[in-house]
Amino acid sequence: MSYYVRLMVFARRAKKSVVTDTQKLRDKLLKRLEVMFAMAEESAKVAKTARQKTDFMRVAGYIAQVMNSLSKTFDEATVTKDLEELEKMINEAMAKGKGKGA
Repeated sequence: MSYYVRLMVFARRAKKSVVTDTQKLRDKLLKRLEVMFAMAEESAKVAKTARQKTDFMRVAGYIAQVMNSLSKTFDEATVTKDLEELEKMINEAMAKGKGKGA
């Protein structure tokens, strides 16, 4: 019985640790996304072309969607996919600006 009790205590501690670590990771990601959102907004303000401004506004909107999703649930695979899509969008917006001499 003692082994069973210790095993249960260990399992409960592990579960609590996962929940705590997940919450810390979520908070860290949300803070970084907030900074990225502000940067995307600023990039839209100083964009050289209307197209680039639109692209950075799309990036800001997508960041807001990721933040909303992350604040509701945490699914590492989904967040990773969302962050990869965000990186792709940023690269596209930057490439369009370079083509116009920005």
